[in-house]
Amino acid sequence: MKAAVIESVGKAVVTEVPDPTPGPREVVVEVAACGLCGTDLHILQGEFAPKLPIVPGHEFAGEVVGVGSQVTEVAVGDQVAVDPSLYCYECRYCRNGHNNLCERWAAIGVTEPGGAARYAKAPVANCVKLPDHVRTQDAALIEPLSCAVRGYDVLQSRLGAHVLIYGSGTMGLMMLELAKRTGAASVDMVDLNPTRLETARKLGVSAAAANPDELDRPQGWDLVIDATGNAAAIQDGLDRVAKAGTFLQFGVADYATRVTIDPYRIYNQEITITGSMAVLHSYERAAELFANGVLDPDVFISDRIPLEQYPQALEQFAAGVGRKIVVVP
Repeated sequence: MKAAVIESVGKAVVTEVPDPTPGPREVVVEVAACGLCGTDLHILQGEFAPKLPIVPGHEFAGEVVGVGSQVTEVAVGDQVAVDPSLYCYECRYCRNGHNNLCERWAAIGVTEPGGAARYAKAPVANCVKLPDHVRTQDAALIEPLSCAVRGYDVLQSRLGAHVLIYGSGTMGLMMLELAKRTGAASVDMVDLNPTRLETARKLGVSAAAANPDELDRPQGWDLVIDATGNAAAIQDGLDRVAKAGTFLQFGVADYATRVTIDPYRIYNQEITITGSMAVLHSYERAAELFANGVLDPDVFISDRIPLEQYPQALEQFAAGVGRKIVVVP
């Protein structure tokens, strides 16, 4: 079958690889669409994936075309979205409910061949059946949405909070949509990309600007969310948290990224700094939210690019052009 392969650091190609064969409790999915993510860029840069080459793609959905001998939960012809997370269920973190911090954490598209291919293999336990009205080619949005749902689990935000989000890419916009639905009094957004800010305005952001100084909240924001992973944005955001407020590191930063904190201010103003790592007990909820229309796929997905052009799609994504880019086998 045809698949995208990150062969080595900085090199992605499209080539032929063997078709996957399901184990007893696995299924094979014919991929309808696979989303590109910042994680894919990190893998291309030599981070995250423990070894190369790897078929990337951890955001995907499609039709079941093969099932293992012990699979009863889904059948050939079912439309499914796939949770890429793979856990050991044995380590301390799995056993205390923090599977996303598993000591043997793995993921389809990161440590195992992923969805940037015509076919992908997954444990049946990771497959969520989709209702008939959901377009499978849009359902690659469910995985990033599940990460955003996890972010809001961490925040445990209260009604009437004032929220500031750095970055109006896919993840920032998803956090905007969830903030609107969790009772935020206002949601402001900062981005240097005017085209992306225009999308935020279309989705109903309270205010949008290239610089937080242009926004009218001198006392700061109750919740500040970084969805960029950019050091300058993170540093600025830490200084914008109001007293008793919370800063969430949601964007994936480079390993070498460093910022400075003010310990006295954290103590004196009771500021919380926290993070959100991938997916935790949130994929099924994200699938339900998606099926109920929490996101408009036609707004979120800006480009549908043939799998044959995967390297070019990565280049476009790295350049910050568009919103969610999906490749279509």
